Amino acid sequence: MHWSDEGVVLSARPHGESSVIVELLTKDHGRHLGLVRGGRSRTQRPVLQPGNLVRAEWRARLDEHLGNYTLEGVTLRAARLMEARAPVFGLTWISTLTRLLPERDPHPAVFDTLGLVLDHLSDPDIGPALMVRFELAMLAELGFGLDLSSCASTGAMTDLIYVSPKSARAVSAVAGEPYADRMLKLPAFLISSSVNAHPRPEDIASGFRLTGFFLARDVYEPRGMVMPDARDAYIAAVKG
Repeated sequence: MHWSDEGVVLSARPHGESSVIVELLTKDHGRHLGLVRGGRSRTQRPVLQPGNLVRAEWRARLDEHLGNYTLEGVTLRAARLMEARAPVFGLTWISTLTRLLPERDPHPAVFDTLGLVLDHLSDPDIGPALMVRFELAMLAELGFGLDLSSCASTGAMTDLIYVSPKSARAVSAVAGEPYADRMLKLPAFLISSSVNAHPRPEDIASGFRLTGFFLARDVYEPRGMVMPDARDAYIAAVKG
């Protein structure tokens, strides 16, 4: 068995005296592990850091085997991401969240969104907004996507400021006003086509409350799990 693909390093853990087991999120082969022989060498260590984009070749005798990776650095982001607390915690949260994806199941949309997030994770103006978008993408991939395209009650496509916790759909200001105390706020940046918008801190907070509600209710609680501490650590670091 053999394939080539691009992948983002999620984790790398020592194996034996000189090898490393590397976990990648690849574009066409999903979350995939493999053994890198000599991965603890001085030349390989900088490449195998979480957040880096690599070119991967995977080989194994049988598809179900762990297999061996040969990895070549493409975009080495790790050093930049380690310069501040927020991207460090953000990278930990991303790695934790993506482990909810079934192993070896392709998720190209998540891969593309992840690349965009990592390229801007160190930017305090747009990094947190992109992280909220990544959480939304993960909810969709896990089967719990939110419908923010139109009002659940009226079908209107404008003045959408709420999300119904019951239906996970957007609700307009007029339709949601009688139930405002039971609604989740929908920050405008989540329905904007621009990824370069600079949302206000309160909008970022609303975005994380929104995604956090559905991640907890639909993803973690049914699995008998609590939300990982890495998410709270990232949000706290973003707030400064």
